[in-house]
Amino acid sequence: MTEQNQSKQLKDIHFSVLDLSPIMEGGNASLSFKNTLDLAQHAEKWGYTRFWLAEHHNMPFIASSATSVVIGHVASGTSSIRVGSGGIMLPNHAPLVIAEQFGTLESLFPGRIDLGLGRAPGTDQLTAHALRRDRRSDGQDFPEQLEELRSYFDPSLASEPLPIQAVPGQGLDIPIWLLGSSGFSAQLAGELGLPFAFASHFSPHNTEGALSLYRRSFKPSATLQEPYAMVGVNVTAAGTDEEAAYLETTLQQQFLNLIRNRQMPLQPPVDNIDEMMSPHEKAALNQQLGSSISGGPETVKAKLQRFLDETQADEMIINTQIYDHAARLKSFEIVSEITGNKKD
Repeated sequence: MTEQNQSKQLKDIHFSVLDLSPIMEGGNASLSFKNTLDLAQHAEKWGYTRFWLAEHHNMPFIASSATSVVIGHVASGTSSIRVGSGGIMLPNHAPLVIAEQFGTLESLFPGRIDLGLGRAPGTDQLTAHALRRDRRSDGQDFPEQLEELRSYFDPSLASEPLPIQAVPGQGLDIPIWLLGSSGFSAQLAGELGLPFAFASHFSPHNTEGALSLYRRSFKPSATLQEPYAMVGVNVTAAGTDEEAAYLETTLQQQFLNLIRNRQMPLQPPVDNIDEMMSPHEKAALNQQLGSSISGGPETVKAKLQRFLDETQADEMIINTQIYDHAARLKSFEIVSEITGNKKD
């Protein structure tokens, strides 16, 4: 471990929340949105920097498909925390529509809106076609889409004069982040001088390579003079390691169902997750959830510090898939306490 690695401590970086508005077994989207707002209000009180919602489609355990709408719901029920997308899957949309939606959000909630962008569909290929209609739209034109979108906010970025204005949108300073689980968006974010968020919470083995590529590719811009990297991490915190391991089985079941191509709401925790899967499935689960953190306060603190040592991240965004809403709130409260973010 280098001296640089030892110098950055949890209290030195920002912590944020990634919420998928999870739909629980026995619940519905209405309850999910109520829980999302409640979590956001607590996150604001506990000192989290931002609250991001993710665009996914055709997934019975995720309610945040109309991401811009839910962002407005959360922003209207909070007062200071930044609210945004982690992310909007840009190839699913016309850039003008996203410029107008986020121009509207920024006009309603000035200085509080983030626009995180991804190039994956956030769903299966059949649903992607239903969203995009044009089979040729596969995300390969993401750099061109991104340039068009940024130009609606700042026409000086356009390679040629735009005949269309985004109203509201034009002239607004909305932070744009690039999100990714591979090197494509990492390099693009670096070359454009934009902040970068890496999806370590489901692609842990690509983390260090993508962050290194981002930092090597980085060119100072009007947005950033130095690279700024955020990493996603699954955290299940509880009073004891044993309780956290039990609660974490909800997240493990979610990924196990994805591996099996079974679409189900979020399941209650189970006593023995190993009994539910084959050795092959366990290996696949460990590969996808390799950076996930669970445990009591001291265990989580040590693991978060180790992850910070490895990534040298400027910010961590926490995803917590716990079945019981009160236990989920408690997990985020514990993280805020051990990282020094909690205000009260």
